[in-house]
Amino acid sequence: MIVLEGKAVFEGVAIGKLSVYKKKEQMVKREKVTDSAAQIKRYEDARQMAAAQLQALYDKAVKEVGEASAEIFEAHQFMVEDGDYIDSVENIINTECVNAEYAVAKTGDNFRQMFLDMDDEYFRGRAADIKDITERIINCLMGAGDGGVESDEPVIVVADDLAPSETVQMDKDKILSFVTVHGSANSHTSILAKTMNIPAIIGCDIPLTDEMDGQLAVVDGFEGKVYINPEPQVLEEKKKIAAKEQEKKALLELLKGKDNVTLDGQRINIYANIGNTKDLALVLKNDAGGIGLFRSEFIYLGSDDYPTEEEQFAIYKQVVQTMAGKKVIIRTLDIGADKQADYFELPKEENPALGLRAIRICLTRPEIFKTQLRAILRASAYGKAAIMFPMIISVGEVKKIKEIVAAVKEELDNEGLAYDKDIELGVMIETPAAVMIAEDLAKEVDFFSVGTNDLTQYTLAIDRQNQTLDEFYDSHHPAILKMLKMIVDGAHKGGAWAGICGELGSDLSLTKEFLAMGFDELSVSPGRILPLRKAVLETNVSEYKKEKGYI
Repeated sequence: MIVLEGKAVFEGVAIGKLSVYKKKEQMVKREKVTDSAAQIKRYEDARQMAAAQLQALYDKAVKEVGEASAEIFEAHQFMVEDGDYIDSVENIINTECVNAEYAVAKTGDNFRQMFLDMDDEYFRGRAADIKDITERIINCLMGAGDGGVESDEPVIVVADDLAPSETVQMDKDKILSFVTVHGSANSHTSILAKTMNIPAIIGCDIPLTDEMDGQLAVVDGFEGKVYINPEPQVLEEKKKIAAKEQEKKALLELLKGKDNVTLDGQRINIYANIGNTKDLALVLKNDAGGIGLFRSEFIYLGSDDYPTEEEQFAIYKQVVQTMAGKKVIIRTLDIGADKQADYFELPKEENPALGLRAIRICLTRPEIFKTQLRAILRASAYGKAAIMFPMIISVGEVKKIKEIVAAVKEELDNEGLAYDKDIELGVMIETPAAVMIAEDLAKEVDFFSVGTNDLTQYTLAIDRQNQTLDEFYDSHHPAILKMLKMIVDGAHKGGAWAGICGELGSDLSLTKEFLAMGFDELSVSPGRILPLRKAVLETNVSEYKKEKGYI
């Protein structure tokens, strides 16, 4: 038996045979050509073929893992259409009189190195995307396939790393787990594995040899370990754990329709986070009490130009109608930082996480903001909508927002268009500044929702996308927990309710703590709703407070 360790990115136990993922080898040779125009035509045809493949991958990913997780393929399409990349390939073909394959490979190497040399971690991370699209275009030029897993039975896929396109192309019914030598917990592939509910381990030094292919193995996503040719007692132990996990899933189904009330009678709302209308089926399937975060920015990211009022209205209307009177909290566009839409023409920034983003764009481009507000307000006539504003740092910002909202309401009144005149307005608490003035902010709005991802990043001064800092990134840091308590207290003193919509909301190890703090709502991904409900139903908040010395 061989036992290897890595970093688990999704929990669970998988038992099956290993399948070593083999990429098609690309042997690109530099060849002199006499007809550069013909090579440029070959490149253009291959580029169009790559774009079509990426569109097909996007459509497949949307159906299987949701629009938010499929976004990477849309980003790759934009890269394939990038003018600088195209100009570089054509220039190399023309000036060096070489074949298209070499020109694409050379351009890919140059652009990849350019991104790797950048100081910003987000842009360094895009180097992997450049590599992915370059390989795709070369495959199209050479008529090569994508490689993949060849098996008639479900297997544990092991690889050096997996590009998002490789992950999505695989038959989900044939995949038990992913194990990779490289990769990061925030990579697109890790996110897809989580969405697909497949145990996954990264950073595992597993040999990618033919001898590994077909070996029986166990992937333990709780321990972050891979057992190759497990001993009989280990295999039986892991089978029992896997069976218990299946039982838990079945028992969770019985929790549908239950109220989210603790053993001592404390009630909390459990809502869902979504990024598009296609996620609504998962929201209803998992019995969410409402939608605590509708990420409206994906409407913008999925468009080639500013979405119109009517386009947005149709989407928001569908969501609130489908939820049939359950609350739908729509976050206004959170563009900027790691979410870029070219047509916004945002300036290049040294540190985009601290730059022009979210509400700052809305307040400096009020015409975009008003269009979205009109669409949301009009949709509010068809259900129970609420509006939430991200990245707030001051009371002045909130007052300015309320002035704009009032002006939009007046426009709708003058036009005779219906909307919920008592629609709730809320703000996201994502910065230490907002925490410190929580009570003042609460006097201006109806609710808070804590974005714990950014709050942790800004409090600890750690880029949450920088995998080299994972050992320093502590979402349970005492400062974060103290801030969360300050937020709840400030909200309630100021007359607002408070929730959490960040990743920390689904951390079951903190559910009791959040209940003890007094949070009114937790909003999580649809698949985490029932496990969270189970934790709530099994908690006695009064007893927990006594144990911790809170009372």
